Amino acid sequence: MDYVKLGSSGLDVSRIVMGCMSFGEPHRGPHEWTLDEDVSRPLIRQALDAGITFFDTANVYSAGSSEEIVGRALAEYGHRDELVIATKVHGRMFDGPNGAGLSRKAILSAIDASLTRLGTDYVDLYQIHRWDPKTPIEETLEALHDVVQAGKARYIGASSMYAWQFSKAQHLARAHGWTPFRSMQDHYNLLNREEEREMFPLCADEGVGVIPWSPLARGLLTREWGTTTNRSETDEFGKTLYDAGDRAVVEAVGQVADVRGIPRAQVALAWVMRNPVITAPIVGATKASHISDAVAALDVELTDDEVATLEKGYRPHEPAGF
Repeated sequence: MDYVKLGSSGLDVSRIVMGCMSFGEPHRGPHEWTLDEDVSRPLIRQALDAGITFFDTANVYSAGSSEEIVGRALAEYGHRDELVIATKVHGRMFDGPNGAGLSRKAILSAIDASLTRLGTDYVDLYQIHRWDPKTPIEETLEALHDVVQAGKARYIGASSMYAWQFSKAQHLARAHGWTPFRSMQDHYNLLNREEEREMFPLCADEGVGVIPWSPLARGLLTREWGTTTNRSETDEFGKTLYDAGDRAVVEAVGQVADVRGIPRAQVALAWVMRNPVITAPIVGATKASHISDAVAALDVELTDDEVATLEKGYRPHEPAGF
Protein backbone atom coordinates (compact mmCIF):
# COMPACT_ATOMS: atom_id res chain seq x y z
CA MET A 1 0.00 0.00 0.00
CA ASP A 2 1.12 3.53 -0.77
CA TYR A 3 0.56 6.42 1.63
CA VAL A 4 0.28 10.09 0.74
CA LYS A 5 -0.59 13.38 2.42
CA LEU A 6 -4.18 14.58 2.34
CA GLY A 7 -3.67 17.66 0.21
CA SER A 8 -1.32 20.15 1.86
CA SER A 9 -2.14 18.86 5.34
CA GLY A 10 0.25 16.71 7.34
CA LEU A 11 -2.19 13.78 7.53
CA ASP A 12 -0.95 10.49 6.06
CA VAL A 13 -3.66 8.48 4.29
CA SER A 14 -3.69 5.25 2.32
CA ARG A 15 -3.93 5.60 -1.45
CA ILE A 16 -7.23 3.71 -1.33
CA VAL A 17 -10.16 4.83 0.82
CA MET A 18 -12.48 2.08 2.06
CA GLY A 19 -15.99 3.32 1.37
CA CYS A 20 -18.33 2.01 4.06
CA MET A 21 -21.81 2.64 2.66
CA SER A 22 -22.10 -1.08 1.86
CA PHE A 23 -21.62 -1.97 5.52
CA GLY A 24 -24.93 -1.66 7.35
CA GLU A 25 -27.85 -3.73 8.59
CA PRO A 26 -30.26 -3.92 5.60
CA HIS A 27 -33.37 -3.52 7.77
CA ARG A 28 -32.12 -0.15 9.02
CA GLY A 29 -31.72 1.57 5.69
CA PRO A 30 -33.21 2.03 2.24
CA HIS A 31 -30.65 -0.22 0.55
CA GLU A 32 -31.36 -3.94 0.63
CA TRP A 33 -27.91 -4.70 -0.81
CA THR A 34 -25.98 -3.54 2.28
CA LEU A 35 -24.12 -6.16 4.32
CA ASP A 36 -24.87 -7.06 7.91
CA GLU A 37 -22.14 -7.11 10.54
CA ASP A 38 -21.16 -10.75 10.14
CA VAL A 39 -20.53 -10.28 6.42
CA SER A 40 -18.98 -6.81 6.74
CA ARG A 41 -16.33 -7.63 9.32
CA PRO A 42 -14.19 -9.95 7.12
CA LEU A 43 -14.08 -7.27 4.42
CA ILE A 44 -12.99 -4.62 6.91
CA ARG A 45 -10.32 -7.01 8.19
CA GLN A 46 -9.17 -7.68 4.61
CA ALA A 47 -8.87 -3.95 3.94
CA LEU A 48 -6.74 -3.48 7.05
CA ASP A 49 -4.54 -6.44 6.16
CA ALA A 50 -4.01 -4.89 2.72
CA GLY A 51 -2.72 -1.71 4.35
CA ILE A 52 -5.84 0.41 3.89
CA THR A 53 -6.01 2.82 6.83
CA PHE A 54 -8.57 5.34 5.53
CA PHE A 55 -12.24 4.46 6.17
CA ASP A 56 -15.10 6.70 5.06
CA THR A 57 -18.64 6.39 6.34
CA ALA A 58 -21.57 8.73 7.14
CA ASN A 59 -24.14 9.09 9.87
CA VAL A 60 -26.94 8.55 7.37
CA TYR A 61 -25.63 5.22 6.02
CA SER A 62 -28.14 2.58 7.13
CA ALA A 63 -29.41 4.99 9.79
CA GLY A 64 -26.14 4.89 11.72
CA SER A 65 -25.62 1.15 11.40
CA SER A 66 -22.58 1.61 9.15
CA GLU A 67 -20.83 3.70 11.80
CA GLU A 68 -21.60 1.10 14.45
CA ILE A 69 -20.28 -1.83 12.41
CA VAL A 70 -17.18 0.01 11.24
CA GLY A 71 -16.43 1.35 14.71
CA ARG A 72 -16.59 -2.05 16.37
CA ALA A 73 -14.51 -3.75 13.67
CA LEU A 74 -11.80 -1.09 13.64
CA ALA A 75 -11.58 -1.13 17.44
CA GLU A 76 -10.95 -4.87 17.34
CA TYR A 77 -8.75 -5.19 14.25
CA GLY A 78 -6.98 -1.84 13.92
CA HIS A 79 -4.70 0.54 15.80
CA ARG A 80 -6.51 3.87 16.34
CA ASP A 81 -3.46 6.10 15.91
CA GLU A 82 -2.73 4.54 12.53
CA LEU A 83 -6.30 4.80 11.27
CA VAL A 84 -8.01 7.68 9.51
CA ILE A 85 -11.71 7.50 10.28
CA ALA A 86 -13.98 9.83 8.32
CA THR A 87 -17.70 10.38 8.62
CA LYS A 88 -20.22 12.88 7.31
CA VAL A 89 -23.11 15.07 8.43
CA HIS A 90 -26.09 16.54 6.55
CA GLY A 91 -28.57 13.76 5.80
CA ARG A 92 -31.80 13.25 7.71
CA MET A 93 -31.39 11.12 10.82
CA PHE A 94 -34.87 11.58 12.30
CA ASP A 95 -38.19 13.11 11.34
CA GLY A 96 -39.10 16.59 12.45
CA PRO A 97 -37.19 19.84 13.00
CA ASN A 98 -33.39 19.76 13.18
CA GLY A 99 -33.20 16.16 12.03
CA ALA A 100 -30.99 17.06 9.05
CA GLY A 101 -28.92 19.84 7.55
CA LEU A 102 -25.90 21.85 8.62
CA SER A 103 -27.20 24.16 11.33
CA ARG A 104 -25.12 24.61 14.46
CA LYS A 105 -27.64 22.56 16.41
CA ALA A 106 -27.61 19.73 13.87
CA ILE A 107 -23.82 19.58 13.59
CA LEU A 108 -23.08 19.63 17.31
CA SER A 109 -25.69 16.97 17.94
CA ALA A 110 -24.61 14.82 14.99
CA ILE A 111 -20.91 14.73 15.85
CA ASP A 112 -21.63 13.43 19.36
CA ALA A 113 -23.99 10.78 17.99
CA SER A 114 -21.44 9.69 15.38
CA LEU A 115 -18.66 9.41 17.96
CA THR A 116 -20.89 7.26 20.14
CA ARG A 117 -21.74 4.92 17.25
CA LEU A 118 -18.11 4.75 16.12
CA GLY A 119 -16.89 4.15 19.66
CA THR A 120 -14.13 6.74 19.43
CA ASP A 121 -13.34 10.09 21.06
CA TYR A 122 -12.67 11.79 17.73
CA VAL A 123 -12.85 11.38 13.98
CA ASP A 124 -9.92 12.28 11.81
CA LEU A 125 -12.04 13.85 9.07
CA TYR A 126 -15.52 15.32 9.57
CA GLN A 127 -17.24 16.14 6.29
CA ILE A 128 -20.36 18.01 5.21
CA HIS A 129 -22.17 15.51 3.01
CA ARG A 130 -23.78 18.18 0.83
CA TRP A 131 -24.26 21.97 0.75
CA ASP A 132 -27.16 23.19 2.87
CA PRO A 133 -28.91 26.09 1.11
CA LYS A 134 -31.17 26.67 4.12
CA THR A 135 -28.33 27.43 6.56
CA PRO A 136 -25.88 30.34 6.28
CA ILE A 137 -22.48 28.90 5.42
CA GLU A 138 -20.95 31.10 8.16
CA GLU A 139 -23.01 29.23 10.77
CA THR A 140 -21.88 25.89 9.39
CA LEU A 141 -18.22 26.88 9.25
CA GLU A 142 -18.16 28.24 12.79
CA ALA A 143 -19.82 25.11 14.14
CA LEU A 144 -17.31 22.90 12.32
CA HIS A 145 -14.47 25.01 13.69
CA ASP A 146 -15.83 24.51 17.20
CA VAL A 147 -15.97 20.75 16.60
CA VAL A 148 -12.26 20.82 15.74
CA GLN A 149 -11.42 23.09 18.68
CA ALA A 150 -13.24 20.70 21.00
CA GLY A 151 -10.99 17.88 19.82
CA LYS A 152 -13.84 15.91 18.28
CA ALA A 153 -12.40 16.12 14.76
CA ARG A 154 -8.86 16.60 13.52
CA TYR A 155 -9.74 17.96 10.05
CA ILE A 156 -12.87 18.91 8.13
CA GLY A 157 -13.88 18.15 4.56
CA ALA A 158 -16.63 18.89 2.06
CA SER A 159 -18.47 16.96 -0.61
CA SER A 160 -20.30 17.52 -3.90
CA MET A 161 -20.94 21.20 -4.46
CA TYR A 162 -20.27 23.88 -7.04
CA ALA A 163 -16.76 25.30 -7.18
CA TRP A 164 -18.03 28.81 -6.39
CA GLN A 165 -19.61 27.49 -3.20
CA PHE A 166 -16.42 25.76 -2.12
CA SER A 167 -14.34 28.84 -2.91
CA LYS A 168 -16.72 31.03 -0.90
CA ALA A 169 -16.53 28.67 2.07
CA GLN A 170 -12.74 28.60 2.05
CA HIS A 171 -12.54 32.38 1.79
CA LEU A 172 -14.94 32.90 4.68
CA ALA A 173 -13.14 30.36 6.87
CA ARG A 174 -9.83 32.16 6.44
CA ALA A 175 -11.39 35.61 6.85
CA HIS A 176 -12.85 34.62 10.22
CA GLY A 177 -9.94 32.51 11.42
CA TRP A 178 -12.00 29.31 11.24
CA THR A 179 -10.75 25.87 10.21
CA PRO A 180 -10.64 25.53 6.40
CA PHE A 181 -11.68 22.40 4.51
CA ARG A 182 -8.84 19.97 3.84
CA SER A 183 -10.61 17.59 1.48
CA MET A 184 -13.21 17.46 -1.26
CA GLN A 185 -15.24 14.29 -1.78
CA ASP A 186 -16.85 14.62 -5.18
CA HIS A 187 -18.26 12.63 -8.07
CA TYR A 188 -15.52 11.64 -10.53
CA ASN A 189 -14.89 8.72 -12.87
CA LEU A 190 -14.49 7.91 -16.55
CA LEU A 191 -18.20 8.55 -17.14
CA ASN A 192 -18.33 11.92 -15.40
CA ARG A 193 -15.28 14.18 -15.61
CA GLU A 194 -16.97 17.53 -15.10
CA GLU A 195 -15.00 18.23 -11.91
CA GLU A 196 -11.93 18.71 -14.11
CA ARG A 197 -13.35 22.05 -15.29
CA GLU A 198 -13.38 24.12 -12.08
CA MET A 199 -13.32 22.06 -8.89
CA PHE A 200 -10.05 20.23 -9.49
CA PRO A 201 -8.06 23.38 -10.38
CA LEU A 202 -9.52 25.05 -7.28
CA CYS A 203 -8.52 22.11 -5.06
CA ALA A 204 -5.01 22.08 -6.54
CA ASP A 205 -4.64 25.81 -5.87
CA GLU A 206 -6.02 25.50 -2.33
CA GLY A 207 -3.98 22.41 -1.43
CA VAL A 208 -7.16 20.42 -0.86
CA GLY A 209 -7.05 16.63 -1.09
CA VAL A 210 -9.53 15.05 -3.52
CA ILE A 211 -11.15 11.75 -2.54
CA PRO A 212 -13.72 11.03 -5.27
CA TRP A 213 -16.78 8.90 -4.66
CA SER A 214 -18.07 6.35 -7.17
CA PRO A 215 -14.77 6.04 -9.10
CA LEU A 216 -16.25 2.91 -10.71
CA ALA A 217 -19.52 4.64 -11.62
CA ARG A 218 -21.70 2.55 -9.33
CA GLY A 219 -20.08 -0.56 -10.82
CA LEU A 220 -20.95 0.29 -14.43
CA LEU A 221 -17.25 0.38 -15.31
CA THR A 222 -16.66 -3.11 -13.90
CA ARG A 223 -19.03 -5.12 -16.10
CA GLU A 224 -20.42 -5.42 -19.61
CA TRP A 225 -22.98 -2.84 -20.65
CA GLY A 226 -26.51 -3.97 -19.83
CA THR A 227 -25.47 -6.27 -17.00
CA THR A 228 -27.37 -5.53 -13.80
CA THR A 229 -26.86 -6.25 -10.13
CA ASN A 230 -29.12 -6.18 -7.10
CA ARG A 231 -27.73 -2.75 -6.28
CA SER A 232 -28.13 -1.30 -9.76
CA GLU A 233 -31.76 -2.43 -9.91
CA THR A 234 -32.66 -0.79 -6.59
CA ASP A 235 -30.32 2.23 -6.49
CA GLU A 236 -32.65 5.08 -7.40
CA PHE A 237 -29.98 7.75 -6.84
CA GLY A 238 -27.53 5.86 -9.05
CA LYS A 239 -30.06 5.80 -11.87
CA THR A 240 -29.89 9.59 -12.04
CA LEU A 241 -26.14 9.68 -12.64
CA TYR A 242 -25.59 7.86 -15.95
CA ASP A 243 -27.43 7.07 -19.18
CA ALA A 244 -27.17 5.21 -22.48
CA GLY A 245 -24.70 7.74 -23.87
CA ASP A 246 -22.05 6.35 -21.54
CA ARG A 247 -21.92 2.98 -23.27
CA ALA A 248 -18.92 3.80 -25.48
CA VAL A 249 -16.70 4.52 -22.49
CA VAL A 250 -17.83 1.38 -20.66
CA GLU A 251 -16.97 -0.70 -23.73
CA ALA A 252 -13.57 1.02 -24.03
CA VAL A 253 -12.76 -0.03 -20.47
CA GLY A 254 -13.60 -3.60 -21.42
CA GLN A 255 -11.38 -3.37 -24.48
CA VAL A 256 -8.34 -2.18 -22.53
CA ALA A 257 -8.96 -4.70 -19.76
CA ASP A 258 -9.24 -7.59 -22.20
CA VAL A 259 -5.95 -6.72 -23.89
CA ARG A 260 -4.27 -6.36 -20.50
CA GLY A 261 -5.85 -9.51 -19.14
CA ILE A 262 -6.95 -7.78 -15.93
CA PRO A 263 -10.36 -6.94 -14.41
CA ARG A 264 -12.10 -3.81 -15.66
CA ALA A 265 -12.12 -2.34 -12.16
CA GLN A 266 -8.34 -2.15 -12.15
CA VAL A 267 -8.32 -0.23 -15.42
CA ALA A 268 -10.98 2.26 -14.32
CA LEU A 269 -9.31 2.88 -10.95
CA ALA A 270 -5.85 3.21 -12.49
CA TRP A 271 -7.25 5.93 -14.76
CA VAL A 272 -8.65 7.86 -11.77
CA MET A 273 -5.45 7.58 -9.76
CA ARG A 274 -3.21 8.84 -12.55
CA ASN A 275 -4.73 12.31 -12.13
CA PRO A 276 -2.25 14.21 -9.93
CA VAL A 277 -4.98 16.12 -8.06
CA ILE A 278 -6.49 12.87 -6.75
CA THR A 279 -5.40 11.83 -3.27
CA ALA A 280 -7.28 8.54 -3.11
CA PRO A 281 -10.50 7.15 -4.62
CA ILE A 282 -13.25 5.87 -2.34
CA VAL A 283 -13.92 2.22 -3.15
CA GLY A 284 -16.90 0.35 -1.74
CA ALA A 285 -16.86 -3.41 -1.37
CA THR A 286 -19.38 -6.20 -1.06
CA LYS A 287 -16.94 -8.91 -2.15
CA ALA A 288 -13.30 -9.70 -1.35
CA SER A 289 -12.39 -9.21 -5.02
CA HIS A 290 -13.51 -5.58 -4.86
CA ILE A 291 -10.77 -4.86 -2.33
CA SER A 292 -8.08 -6.93 -4.04
CA ASP A 293 -8.82 -5.24 -7.38
CA ALA A 294 -8.57 -1.80 -5.80
CA VAL A 295 -5.18 -2.58 -4.28
CA ALA A 296 -3.93 -4.19 -7.50
CA ALA A 297 -4.89 -1.05 -9.44
CA LEU A 298 -2.09 0.80 -7.66
CA ASP A 299 0.39 -1.11 -9.79
CA VAL A 300 -1.38 -0.56 -13.12
CA GLU A 301 0.29 2.11 -15.25
CA LEU A 302 -1.76 2.98 -18.30
CA THR A 303 -0.05 3.94 -21.54
CA ASP A 304 -0.91 7.12 -23.42
CA ASP A 305 -2.62 5.02 -26.10
CA GLU A 306 -4.73 3.24 -23.50
CA VAL A 307 -5.73 6.54 -21.93
CA ALA A 308 -6.72 7.89 -25.34
CA THR A 309 -8.87 4.82 -25.92
CA LEU A 310 -10.58 5.22 -22.55
CA GLU A 311 -11.26 8.93 -22.99
CA LYS A 312 -12.25 8.98 -26.67
CA GLY A 313 -15.96 8.30 -26.12
CA TYR A 314 -16.50 10.78 -23.32
CA ARG A 315 -19.26 13.35 -23.66
CA PRO A 316 -20.02 16.30 -21.40
CA HIS A 317 -22.55 15.80 -18.62
CA GLU A 318 -24.76 18.03 -16.54
CA PRO A 319 -23.60 18.30 -12.92
CA ALA A 320 -24.79 15.17 -11.10
CA GLY A 321 -24.69 14.05 -7.51
CA PHE A 322 -24.97 17.46 -5.83
